[in-house]
Amino acid sequence: MTYISRATTAAGLLLAAAGLLAAGPAQAEARGTFPGNWLYLTVTKGDAQSSDTRGTLLLCDPPQGHARAAEACAELAGTDGDVSRIQTKSGFCPMIWAPVTARARGQWNGRPIRFEQTYSSRCVMNARTGAVFSLDG
Repeated sequence: MTYISRATTAAGLLLAAAGLLAAGPAQAEARGTFPGNWLYLTVTKGDAQSSDTRGTLLLCDPPQGHARAAEACAELAGTDGDVSRIQTKSGFCPMIWAPVTARARGQWNGRPIRFEQTYSSRCVMNARTGAVFSLDG
């Protein structure tokens, strides 16, 4: 009798675990999706392995996520979400090696977006990516 009870309990636990596994991916997928155009942006100081990383979620319908969100969304709209096509701003950046790595992943007009680039300094990154990675305002 004890053997049947343990077998029933084990079967019940297996069914419950299977139910959780089946429901898990659908819930995770729903949480990772946002309406409209969006990018999760990060800027890492130093090499790519540094722990000094700042990040934010840039939403563009309506613009929100950082102080220059409206400007960033407008620049991205002009390039159909392609960060690498943002027109480089003219200006002077000191020749100081202070590398930063900019990353973006998300969705623009239903297409997945992935971008990663290391720049020699924050000044160069801002000149090449406009307001998109201006997480400090």
